[in-house]
Amino acid sequence: MNKIKIQRTYYEDCTIGRLWCGEFQCFTLELPMLNNASSISCIYPSGGFIGRKHFSAKNGDVIAIDNVMGRTNIQVHSGNYTSQIQGCILVGDSVRFLNDDGVPDVTNSKNTLKKLLSMLEDSFRVDID
Repeated sequence: MNKIKIQRTYYEDCTIGRLWCGEFQCFTLELPMLNNASSISCIYPSGGFIGRKHFSAKNGDVIAIDNVMGRTNIQVHSGNYTSQIQGCILVGDSVRFLNDDGVPDVTNSKNTLKKLLSMLEDSFRVDID
């Protein structure tokens, strides 16, 4: 069973992380830490979760993250901006300021997610620090 590991840094306006899957690395973008409140917070507290490949009607091919206490429908999906997140995780190959909101964004998200999905089995462990 392969595994994803995410190490995060919390900021006032977002949460930035580095994701590893074997030798593959990318960046993650989440909402700020607001005590795991549904749709407005990053996943909190940190821990080990079950990940699985999933097809979402809204976001296409994604990673679903299960067993997050007090939360449902958490996905790793493509997107660039925190305005595209409702409690989920975006992935990208770099962190930059792409729009004028002053909050960091991730780049090349669709291709980054596609690469990540190609490396994963149907289910796997997700460790988030």
